[in-house]
Amino acid sequence: MRKLLFAFCLLLIANYFNAQDLKYYLPDSVTYNPAIPKPKDIIYHEVGEWHITHDRLVNYMKAIAVAAPDRVKLETMGFTYEGRPQVLLIITSPKNQQRLEEIRQQHVKLTDPSQSSSVNIDNMPVVVWIGHSIHGNEPSGANASLLTAYYLAAAQGKQIDDLLDNVVVLFDPSFNPDGLQRFSTWANQHKSKNLVSDANSREFNEVWPGGRFNHYWFDLNRDWLPAVHVESQNRLKWFHAWKPNILTDHHEQGSNATFFFQPGVPSRVNPLTPEKNQELTAKLAKFHAAFLDRIGSLYFTKENYDDFYYGKGSTYPDINGAIGILFEQASS
Repeated sequence: MRKLLFAFCLLLIANYFNAQDLKYYLPDSVTYNPAIPKPKDIIYHEVGEWHITHDRLVNYMKAIAVAAPDRVKLETMGFTYEGRPQVLLIITSPKNQQRLEEIRQQHVKLTDPSQSSSVNIDNMPVVVWIGHSIHGNEPSGANASLLTAYYLAAAQGKQIDDLLDNVVVLFDPSFNPDGLQRFSTWANQHKSKNLVSDANSREFNEVWPGGRFNHYWFDLNRDWLPAVHVESQNRLKWFHAWKPNILTDHHEQGSNATFFFQPGVPSRVNPLTPEKNQELTAKLAKFHAAFLDRIGSLYFTKENYDDFYYGKGSTYPDINGAIGILFEQASS
């Protein structure tokens, strides 16, 4: 479990973004490979200075895959209704990259009772799917993915080597490319030269349907189970090809909120979800709490949000042998 601690702490750091140099977000005790491009080198602005557009987000993910082929492999899961690629980065150590298919097949065998007993799990990497901004106008996840991807590709030293030796990261920078593009275009188009905080500003009030939905105005965070839409169908093929141990789902909540992570309200857990799932979710939550306590951030858990409907990204994994974790960052 501790192998995952640093990865989750990094995500919590990254979700607190604003227009700052990378030193503001990332550990200063870590050295970074100068051959790996920083986000600004590819997207032409600091992370948080402008809302990331989907095309520039994909350009950055492609750039680090080219610069760090020993750690990062880029896959295209499919295309949205508007023709945008749904990219997935597979990030792990060089030795794991060389045997990815073997790791995947061993991992999937654990779901088959007739084969699971023959699998040696002592040295098997944990598989973690990290997903961002299924609601396109909850953009801190997609913006923060630039920071996380840079760290995973460029960081150097024993800490990152140990992490990547023990974890295969399936990194999805945008669950909803069409919605993210619609939102970022609106927000960037109406941004003032002098920043404003008036909630009535046009910048903060998108026209319908806004960036929450996909091309057909559907909430993709209700589509994991029915899988009606192409974005969900593309993603689920990869989900079931890998059967991840953990899936993290990064959202935003109201601007006057703090930070939420699961477990959610205990009485709103689907009765089919195994008790062990909730036990492990709570165990991981202790790491989130400890990190947020260390930086003096407010947060809450078990006081809101449900784990009932399996059509949500943080709940669908719970009935498929994984742990789904919802994170809710306060919106800017």
